[in-house]
Amino acid sequence: MPKLITVQRPEQVTRQAQDYVKTYILIPSGLVGLVSMLGGVAGLGYQLFATDLYTWQTFLQSTGLIALGVALGFAQSRYHWYLLQTFPDVLASRVRSATRKGKKAGKESEAPQITHRGKQFVSVAYLLGTGVLLGVSWLATSMGQVMIVAAILLPWAGFYWARLFFWRGRV
Repeated sequence: MPKLITVQRPEQVTRQAQDYVKTYILIPSGLVGLVSMLGGVAGLGYQLFATDLYTWQTFLQSTGLIALGVALGFAQSRYHWYLLQTFPDVLASRVRSATRKGKKAGKESEAPQITHRGKQFVSVAYLLGTGVLLGVSWLATSMGQVMIVAAILLPWAGFYWARLFFWRGRV
């Protein structure tokens, strides 16, 4: 008996890749960004009202923490935008593999690979970005101007919200 072969049209692949971005990038970014921002602002509120340690330096450093997170979130979103434009079949295959169940999951062919010039530096860039966010949080806490909860959560709030707002209107 001949097997039926499903051919993916380019518009279907693009749509599935956009669904991947919405489901696995935008929804988690909005939720984690909201929780991080609420926690960070609550930490700053505690510092302002309960400890009287809130100064202009605290304001400037907390703003810098958010700005650094925004910069790194924007950079990661630009890379994901590049992947969506250049390799939509990779993102679409991730959605298809996530929605497959049971025996069908093992029958699917190998997912396409991402191949571009700077691919070997992507993992290093992710680790470096995470290290920078954590290092700057530690620096702000060690200087004594921003308390630890706000220092840790504010850069992540900026990071996730930058990812969320960068995609607005593009997908």
